[in-house]
Amino acid sequence: MEKASISRDSVINEKMAAVIENVEKVIIGKRQSIELLLVAMLTGGHVLIEDVPGVGKTQMVSSVAHSCQGKFNRLQLTPDVMPSDITGFVMINPTTRESEFRPGAVFCNFLLADEINRASPKTQSALLEIMEEGHMTMEGVTYQLPKPFMVLATQNPVETYGTYHLPEAQMDRFLLKISMGYPAKEDELAILNRDVHAVPENLMPVISCEDVEELKEQVLQIRCDERIAEYIVRIAEETRNSEFIRLGASPRASLALYKACKAYALLNGRSYVLPDDVKALAPYVLAHRLMLSPKGKTMMETPENALRQILDTVAVPTV
Repeated sequence: MEKASISRDSVINEKMAAVIENVEKVIIGKRQSIELLLVAMLTGGHVLIEDVPGVGKTQMVSSVAHSCQGKFNRLQLTPDVMPSDITGFVMINPTTRESEFRPGAVFCNFLLADEINRASPKTQSALLEIMEEGHMTMEGVTYQLPKPFMVLATQNPVETYGTYHLPEAQMDRFLLKISMGYPAKEDELAILNRDVHAVPENLMPVISCEDVEELKEQVLQIRCDERIAEYIVRIAEETRNSEFIRLGASPRASLALYKACKAYALLNGRSYVLPDDVKALAPYVLAHRLMLSPKGKTMMETPENALRQILDTVAVPTV
């Protein structure tokens, strides 16, 4: 499915424009993917990046983290990674003989969980539980995660040997699922000829984590007309009633699309949501949450195609 293109008509929010410009010093030709990451960041959501190796997933995430002056951790997930590697663990200090908590990889602002589908189901569950709660509890003590906190997980769609499929209930924890894709010819030439010093570690921060939290508060103030909210609900209802879809979008999915549209409006310098925002973001927010019926697998082939048919048939409100 060719996903709806992101609109360029609005004036980009000044702070977000600074982040995009900074990241584009390293990541060439992937403005849409960068914008989608920022949409997730402004809602406190998490992103699943499904793509082949070598297209710049790690560099993009690291560039966003450095641009926002956030702490970036990368966790290479394999079957032998334990939940304690993610959450942390309690140990006895040999000097004081007292219990001490040693924080795991999640205690950062931006966590890249590389090849999440290679981790065992137990480890996957530990990570996804923290993503949902925003904090973790160990031995009766609750530890708050830094703010902002965002998980960006990757998985390779081609190589499946030695992987553990993410259940649909866990896929539902991700606000967005995106794919960067290969660069265009001219962009790849620019990558070959770019400055060798154009790496995430050399980027200067353009906003702070406090700025991100302020922008997240501003997202809550974005207006969404009742007719647009009803439009979101109608799309979700159609996914539940479609003969091509066995598992439709949950209320959590509707809420995720609602929040994402508000963040996208703020990103584009607007104080209100447009119906076009819904159509543009729905494939990224909803498609990975759907399961096709046997008839859908035959006739639609992918959830994206089934969703596209729904978006083409549900009446767009005039606001």
